[in-house]
Amino acid sequence: MSNQVHVIVGTGPLGMAVMRELKRRGVERIRMVNRSGRLSETAAVEVAKGDASQLADAVALCKDAAVVYHCAHPGYTNWPTQFPGLTRGIMAGAAAAGAKLIYGDNLYMYGQANQPLTENLPHLATGKKGQTRAQMAEELLLAHQSGKVRVAIGRASDFYGPGVKQSSLGERVFGFALSGKPVGLLGNLDVPHTYTYIDDFARGLVTLGHEERALGEVWHLPSAKTHTTRQMLELIFDELGTASKISALSRGMVTMIGLFHPMLRELKEVLYEFEHPFIVDHSKFEAVFGPQTTTPHEEAIRHTVRWYKDRMQEERVG
Repeated sequence: MSNQVHVIVGTGPLGMAVMRELKRRGVERIRMVNRSGRLSETAAVEVAKGDASQLADAVALCKDAAVVYHCAHPGYTNWPTQFPGLTRGIMAGAAAAGAKLIYGDNLYMYGQANQPLTENLPHLATGKKGQTRAQMAEELLLAHQSGKVRVAIGRASDFYGPGVKQSSLGERVFGFALSGKPVGLLGNLDVPHTYTYIDDFARGLVTLGHEERALGEVWHLPSAKTHTTRQMLELIFDELGTASKISALSRGMVTMIGLFHPMLRELKEVLYEFEHPFIVDHSKFEAVFGPQTTTPHEEAIRHTVRWYKDRMQEERVG
């Protein structure tokens, strides 16, 4: 496997984290794929330009691949119309190369479960984005069962970390806190909610890419200890050494602001995640692959704060 290419489709924060993890494990041939053919940061890897939703492009982009990591996604508001076609293209590219396909998924498909989330829960999402995620996962697993392509799916909760801006713990938390602005989050801040550090997400996906036992299955990837959202925010302000400025957006406020804010309007579909306990069970992963090391939130937050500080400094200099 070491002499073949590991292809990462999507060069956002997850794709970049997967690239870093592959390098850490000594993988030498890495191909990053996006529409521009450029990376936002310097990295000694191959960068390929193309549209993975187009069959011819996808086959060319995945040529000679041993493993293809699906870390790509269209704009949040375009999931129902664009995401399935993108996933089918990546699946076709991996199949043509005879490569494993490792898909970085989220947890929307379960809907409001009212219990810790395990991989065997039914797909009960009622919103379009959750149903889109369910549809794609089901198509991928059917493709595996039919022998078309070897697939494993790794799911993680709301993630944060270096490079992560569009997330519930993204720019509007770390960026605002560093700028001294009040931090506003959705729902009830005092219910437990699993958050995943982006490097832990990547570590789990790369483990799936190296393990034949992972194929044909859905896996919840290990995250650090589940805290309440308020506890996570307090850890962030502790790292900054500043007084916390925190507010919560109720469902009514989300509805009102969503009239003028498309992204917030879209988030209303999954607001239940932040109104009720949202705890991810990754015991299946550890039962098969053994105890896993995850990054303590304090350490993960320290790395994330450093990234945001460096980015803000670069913007001031630029």
